[in-house]
Amino acid sequence: MKNIWCVRADFGTYTNQFVNGGYVAVGYGLTSSLANVTTREELTNLYKAAHPDETSNLVVGQQVGQVARFLLEMQEGDYVVTPAADTEWLHYGRVTSKGYWFDESKTDGCPYSHRKGIEWHKEKLSRSAFSVPFQNTIRSSLTVFAISQQDEFLTVIKADGHVSQKHTAVYDPYESVLEQVLELHDKEFEILVGYLLTAIGFEESQVTGKTGDGGVDATGVLNVANLAKVKVFVQAKRYKRGSKINANVVKQLRTAIPVGGQGAFITTADFQSAAAEVAVEAGFPRIGLINGKQLVDLLVEHWQDLPTEFRDRLGLRIGLIRA
Repeated sequence: MKNIWCVRADFGTYTNQFVNGGYVAVGYGLTSSLANVTTREELTNLYKAAHPDETSNLVVGQQVGQVARFLLEMQEGDYVVTPAADTEWLHYGRVTSKGYWFDESKTDGCPYSHRKGIEWHKEKLSRSAFSVPFQNTIRSSLTVFAISQQDEFLTVIKADGHVSQKHTAVYDPYESVLEQVLELHDKEFEILVGYLLTAIGFEESQVTGKTGDGGVDATGVLNVANLAKVKVFVQAKRYKRGSKINANVVKQLRTAIPVGGQGAFITTADFQSAAAEVAVEAGFPRIGLINGKQLVDLLVEHWQDLPTEFRDRLGLRIGLIRA
């Protein structure tokens, strides 16, 4: 199985250059070619020479580690992911035989001279297509890092010859948990989502589902250390496993989101690709999509923060194994 790497383009600033130029790149203040470098020790010496005022071994080690991953560990055939400027989307491709080169010209506007050839796929990936742990991995503050969820990534992109491990597993914990969640009544599911919002960190979470509510079943306010505050209007729906919610259903939620608010659609099922596009369409309130698998991820992460009666009602214990 090939390695999967994330290489950031300065928060998406240079993503277009990466994709249009067929490469990924790093800088780190290293102003000469690294073509003949074969060890991390050599990189450390070059980095220290380029940054004589950096006295922290921790900082040096972290920065050199990222360059080493890019230069020495990233190999032909490996997959590479880079977030778009609109962070709802991810570009992906594979490292080509062109390998590493040093570009002093920077004629395309990208300031990073150390480059590796990438054959980018024509289609972008929506972050919402991935599990919560995968999305958390992508949020890493590092510029170059490995993505550990290889099976999930290869399954999502439908890589040639890849057989997902979950299809060979005797026991599928996601399906088992969702079976229990589907035992809840509609109102119970809405209340569970309200409790989950609170566990995640939303304030003023409340269940509001009623006739004429425009599809809103719960609301919550996310206050990030008093730096940002946003109210989210949530639709929570139980659907049979295997079904996929279409774009029109997601679009309908827009009508209930006031100016300055955002939406979220939480379900036990999944979404059609067109629904994912509608959810982040420019000029409209953003709607976060949480499918059944992602819902289970959130339940695992915040299980201990849910009320005891709901944990008992679901009949699960820590690790979300049936009691």
